[in-house]
Amino acid sequence: MNPFNELPKTTQIKYDNWNSIAVKPYDKDQTSPYTKTRVILMNGTEFESNWFLHQFSRHCLNNEVRRVLAEVRRQEQQQQKRISGLKPINETILETTIGYEQVAVDLTAEMAQKEPNPIVKAQLDFALLEDFDHLYRYANLLDMEHGVHAERLVGAYTEITPGRPTISEHRHPADDIRYHINSWRDELITRLHVGIITAAEQQTMNYYMNVGGFYSSDLGRKLYTEIAMIEEQHVSGYGSLIDPSCTWFESWVMHEYTECYLYYSCYQDESDEYIKKIWLKHFEEELTHLKIASEMLKKYEGREWRELFPVSEFPSLLRLKSNVKYVREVMKSVRNSAFKESIVNINDLPDSAEFFRYQRQVNSSPSTVASHLVIDKYIKKHGEDYRFEVDPSVEKTLRNRKVDNTDLARKKGM
Repeated sequence: MNPFNELPKTTQIKYDNWNSIAVKPYDKDQTSPYTKTRVILMNGTEFESNWFLHQFSRHCLNNEVRRVLAEVRRQEQQQQKRISGLKPINETILETTIGYEQVAVDLTAEMAQKEPNPIVKAQLDFALLEDFDHLYRYANLLDMEHGVHAERLVGAYTEITPGRPTISEHRHPADDIRYHINSWRDELITRLHVGIITAAEQQTMNYYMNVGGFYSSDLGRKLYTEIAMIEEQHVSGYGSLIDPSCTWFESWVMHEYTECYLYYSCYQDESDEYIKKIWLKHFEEELTHLKIASEMLKKYEGREWRELFPVSEFPSLLRLKSNVKYVREVMKSVRNSAFKESIVNINDLPDSAEFFRYQRQVNSSPSTVASHLVIDKYIKKHGEDYRFEVDPSVEKTLRNRKVDNTDLARKKGM
């Protein structure tokens, strides 16, 4: 599939009425976990599209360009509202959060296994173990406060067990910046992965920033606050991978290409026939957006889309699926931390590293850290933590279910 060669149904943007935007929500008890995660993924993709187009407009002097951006953005907004409406009213904040962490785990694992750029792959694997741990923390809160087992929500496709302890993830901001890719040298799949994961993690960060204050318990509010800060770190790390030398018009074409790729992937992978039609509708609309962006690139920079896409066929489509075996393999690197642009074992960090100073400032004691308190409180109530594992943890120090490990990847020699 080459989206540049596909003829859009219309070259003019057509807006939908309110009835078309007001869709039927999915059934939270019957719908596939991966349908829910696709909804989350594409909601985040539309947020990224809208904010990119707003930023482009705010940095553009030409009102003719700004008007075209506004026209495209309005339809992107309608798409986002339609996707957002798929979430049912009776799905709680925390149940939705489990979906956010499942998509973070399985989306990241899916891309990491196909990623040819070693720097990008290392960042994917690194953040994967942190989101994996977030799923475990939220799942324990969900069972403790609502009596809901998260394994039912993830469909037993994703393990719920400790990853890199969240308390160990708090790093100095300088250690979350990576080397950026080169859009002219890196493969198309790498460019797609960087844009997709940045948007996905940005959506998670935004969600936690917004809903945390509405959570019903003080402990839950504190957990959202803490993990939202980690998501800020992830967005910093992934966002720093994006090639900053691209022009606004180049970035616009890449954004529209990415949306075409994702909607087509969702359409091919979707099991819910009702939602499948929505993915197809949005794909067809994105073909129009891609055509408009390509024409603007040519008009204002005198360049053809072929210069940006010497290979323009979609690479292998994105498919959300269980990645238990791969995550278990990555768990062997659970002791990794970061030092400036590098990802290194905690034991290889110099004693003067900013990581240790930042940890002393932020985590003065584990007893003040919400991610630890959730597990500690659950263990005191039930005798051991809540997990869903196909086998005992790969990391032997994490197999003890009666004690929350707050030293792994945080202190040397542990």
